[in-house]
Amino acid sequence: MSTAAHGNPWVAVRPEDDLAQLARQVSCAHRCFIEGDEQLPIDPVRPVVLDSWRRSRSNGVDPDRFGAGVDLDGLELQRYRATHPTALIRPVVRKLLVEDAAEAGLLVAISDAEGRLLWVEGDSKVKDRALAMNFVEGADWSEDRVGTNAPGTALALDHHVQIFGAEHFSRVVHEWSCSAAPVHDPRSGRIIGAIDITGGPRVAAPEVLSLIRATVSAAESELRLLMLDAPKALASTTARLEALGPARPTLIRGGERIRLSQRHAEILLLLANYPEGLSADHLAMLLDESELDPVTVRAEMSRVRKMLGANGLGSRPYRLLMDLDTDVDEVRRALARGDTSAALRAYPGPILPRSLAPGIAELRVELRGRLRAALLTAGDRRLLARWTGSADGREDVAAWTAYLSSLDRQSSLYAQVKTQLRLLDRKLGI
Repeated sequence: MSTAAHGNPWVAVRPEDDLAQLARQVSCAHRCFIEGDEQLPIDPVRPVVLDSWRRSRSNGVDPDRFGAGVDLDGLELQRYRATHPTALIRPVVRKLLVEDAAEAGLLVAISDAEGRLLWVEGDSKVKDRALAMNFVEGADWSEDRVGTNAPGTALALDHHVQIFGAEHFSRVVHEWSCSAAPVHDPRSGRIIGAIDITGGPRVAAPEVLSLIRATVSAAESELRLLMLDAPKALASTTARLEALGPARPTLIRGGERIRLSQRHAEILLLLANYPEGLSADHLAMLLDESELDPVTVRAEMSRVRKMLGANGLGSRPYRLLMDLDTDVDEVRRALARGDTSAALRAYPGPILPRSLAPGIAELRVELRGRLRAALLTAGDRRLLARWTGSADGREDVAAWTAYLSSLDRQSSLYAQVKTQLRLLDRKLGI
């Protein structure tokens, strides 16, 4: 009985399935898909897996060159985990999963919303074996980085899912199976991470997926109780400002997501970029070319002080008295360590795209320029494909040219990109 015939598309293996036969069928289908065989035997491949394979191929993931890079390690990983909301659910996960997983020869992983593995625990021997596929703390297991896999695909689809053996897009993972589900902030509904069990074929059984879902439910309930009974449990020494992309700018502080006005987001980002502080006159110039009235600046800073608390903002000059991390800083850190892929993933769009403030415009141009330069230098076709498909790179002739140069001249994609480049040349009059 094929997996595709089952009613639940998220379950990989049923008790009545012949695992050896299913493994052979899926492996054959994977080989045909990768080799571009039009006679692909679709039957054993679940639609959720086939769609993920297509996304993986479209994102330029190479099934034979495993690319789970380590985004965070050492002290940087420790600091990130300490302030991440999934740290609050780790005790629940350890109690419900990790203790038994170690005895059963399995691994349990907790990732963040971007697919980075924050904790990997379980059987020590299995953990050592997993090193071969870089299934380690700090590694990036997002779907667009390594292709189809349970934690990455669960985050991509915002749904629990199992991946059995050769259903993984990367061949190096074919001896493994995994079950995962996303975890949500119970107040905002935002994904904060995923919980995953990885091991042999039995991990793809329905009861394992049920166990994962039950654990996620318990974890989210624990978060809800912490938010109701002890809001300070969610507090961290570092607040975070999200100012990239088209979404409304947000300040995350003490476990609370505060929606910001454009002006307040501009002020916080400028103060974060001028740790030495800004005079009222200098801040006014950075906010408005015609210079704001000092009274208006003082009024805005008074509102910002109320939002941050009396100990969050200093004056004469205006400066932050608290640690404020930003998504802009996250992109910069990735660029500084040479991880262009992580930088692009952390960049959903320009800095405060609707802002006309001169200081913000300067930061926007600087960040986009650094990211674009790194992409052109790397010449990675997968990253160039994502960049040219974004608002920033849609009309970037140099990026389209680099993308074209990275492709096989005999491929259909080469012809498509070449046509797009010609249309762009014509449109821009080049």
